[in-house]
Amino acid sequence: MSAGLFGLLDDIAVLAKLAAASVDDVGAAAARASAKAAGVVVDDTAVTPQYVQGVAAKRELPIIKKIAIGSLRNKLLFILPAALLLSEFAPDWVLPVILICGGTFLAYEGAEKIWERVSGHGAEADDAPAAEISPEQEKTMIAGAVRTDFILSAEIMVIALNEVAAEAFVARAVILAVVAVGITILVYGVVAAIVKMDDVGLSLAQRSSAAAQRIGLGLVKAMPRLLATISVVGIAAMLWVGGHILLAQLHELGVDPPYDAVHHLEVAVHDAVGALGGVLGWLTNTAASAVVGLVVGAIVVAVMHVLPFGRKHGAAH
Repeated sequence: MSAGLFGLLDDIAVLAKLAAASVDDVGAAAARASAKAAGVVVDDTAVTPQYVQGVAAKRELPIIKKIAIGSLRNKLLFILPAALLLSEFAPDWVLPVILICGGTFLAYEGAEKIWERVSGHGAEADDAPAAEISPEQEKTMIAGAVRTDFILSAEIMVIALNEVAAEAFVARAVILAVVAVGITILVYGVVAAIVKMDDVGLSLAQRSSAAAQRIGLGLVKAMPRLLATISVVGIAAMLWVGGHILLAQLHELGVDPPYDAVHHLEVAVHDAVGALGGVLGWLTNTAASAVVGLVVGAIVVAVMHVLPFGRKHGAAH
């Protein structure tokens, strides 16, 4: 009897170890997939704060919460099932084509933001004072943010899917769900911290402690620079990630020359500089990808501003 009990306990222990290993595998795969989508995550984090600029402070967190819920709904209810069905039933060339479309969109968005800065468009609202908005205006703002998030979320999920395409169907679904929840929490947690940083600074600046006042004033002064830095990083990430996706997925479809040229340049730099070869080689690849993204994005921007609906978009952006 005791031998049977110990055997059962041994079986349970083995199953527990297998379950723990599976959880570890899912976590590791989700981390790898999330890392591949890091550039788009940075872009998503950089884009979102603009939706609460000029909004009264008491509505910032509720609006971010609603956008985050919409983002999670996008990922879990729409994008995840569609991605799984595509990966299961679509031909092999479909995923690279979808990624190329997404990479082109990212390159276009990055180039469009550069065009706005160079041309002076889209900067008028940056200095607008905080104001109360009606529930209808808030609802419209949130809907627009969720629509933009849908495109970025789709790109994140497809990049993650591409990394776990070899996994079994159930494992793929679990990994992508983990990626969806984890990235949403990360992005909107960081966004919430960013938009409330000046409020925390003001609160500290009003305290009696000299140290608290210095920290508070430092946070308030740092906020504009932080937002400016995030904006620049977001634009760079869009160009880099968009260009890299285009190079890699064209290579997947058999269009090798652009990918090979960048790869040979990366190897040449790697071999030429010794100990720093890995870092400088990666930076070379990143810079070249960003240039590709900028060129492709600039072409799309030029086309969009020539077309009637493109001019309308540029004027309203």
